[in-house]
Amino acid sequence: MKLLGGFFMLQTIYLGTYTRRESKGIYSIALDTEKGTLTDLTLCAEEKSPTYLARSKKEAVYSVTEVAGNGGAAAYTPDFTLLNTATEEGAPLCYVAVDENRQLLYGANYHKGEVNVYKILEDGSIEATDSIYHDEPVGSHENQDKPHVHYTDLTPDQRLAVCDLGTDRVYTYDISEDGKLTEVAVYVAEDGTGPRHLVFHPNNQYAYLVGELDSSLTVLRYNQADGSFEKIQKVPTIPADFTDFNSGAAVRISNDGRFVYSSNRGHNSIAVFEVTDEGAGLAFVQSISTEGDFPRDFDLDPTNDYLVCANQNSDNLTLYKRDEATGKLTVLEKDIYAPECVCVLFKK
Repeated sequence: MKLLGGFFMLQTIYLGTYTRRESKGIYSIALDTEKGTLTDLTLCAEEKSPTYLARSKKEAVYSVTEVAGNGGAAAYTPDFTLLNTATEEGAPLCYVAVDENRQLLYGANYHKGEVNVYKILEDGSIEATDSIYHDEPVGSHENQDKPHVHYTDLTPDQRLAVCDLGTDRVYTYDISEDGKLTEVAVYVAEDGTGPRHLVFHPNNQYAYLVGELDSSLTVLRYNQADGSFEKIQKVPTIPADFTDFNSGAAVRISNDGRFVYSSNRGHNSIAVFEVTDEGAGLAFVQSISTEGDFPRDFDLDPTNDYLVCANQNSDNLTLYKRDEATGKLTVLEKDIYAPECVCVLFKK
C-alpha cells in the first residue's frame, strides 16, 4: 500500500455508536486520503451502545459497555475478540482513555457522577482499581441536577483531568502506580458552563474547555507546578443571534497547535478558531454546517488534511478537507451512512 507523508493512504477509522435503533455496535470505515472518500463500513463487534472508544499502543480497543443493566468498560484484542468486561451496577460510562505509562484505563460515568479507574493487565484485559464520586454543589442549569462526570484524560504532566458537567468544575488528580487518585486542584467554571471535554495545546501550557450548557470554549492556563487551571478567555461557539437549542460537544486541536475545532449539537455546526498569543487566545475563523443532525464527535486524520464528523440523529458521517494555512474546512462528502454514530477514532 502506498504511503503519503509517512501515513498509509487508506486510513482506518473506528466508530462508536448508540444501539437504540439501527446500530449493532462498533464499526470501522476507511478514509482514502488519495481520493478523499469514505468507504467500506464494517461491523467490528456487536456491543450494546459502545458510545466511546480508546485504543492502546498495543492496538487493543477499549469501549464503553452495558451488560445486563450494569455499566463499565470492555476490552478487545486488535481483531475485536472480546477479552473481558469490567462492570458495576448502574449506568454505563460515557468516556474512556488509556494511560500507557501506568497501564491504566480511565472512565467517566455521567449518570453516576463517578470517575472509574481500571488496571490494564498483561493480556489487555481490565480490572477495576478505584472510583471517586464528586459531592460538590451543582450548577443552576436544569441539566445540573447532580454531578455528571463527562471526561477523564491525562494532562501533559501525567496527572488526570476530570470534567464534571454537573458541578461546573475541572478536577486534577495525582495518580499512583496502582491506579489510586488523589485530588490536587479544582478549577471552578462560571455557573451553567457545563464542562464537557478539553484538549491541550502542544506547548502543554494551555487547554481549551468545551462548555456543553452555554456553548462556549474557555482558554485555560495550566500550571504544572500544582495542577491548577486558570481562565484566560471565553468565547461562544455559536452565533449570538441563534436562540434555538444547542449544546457543545467535541473539541480537537490541530497537530501544529494553530487551530481549535468544536462541534455544536442543535446549531449543527463545527466552529473553527485560530490559536493566538502562543496558545493564550482564540480568534473566530469559520462556522460550517455538519450536514446532519447532532454532531456529537469528530476527529482529524493523522495528516490533519481531513476531518470526519459523526451526526448522531441523522446517521451520517461528513468528510471535510482541511486547509493547513487557514484552518478552514470544505465539505467533500456528507451522506455516508453510519448508524447512531457518536465517536470517531482514527487508528493512529
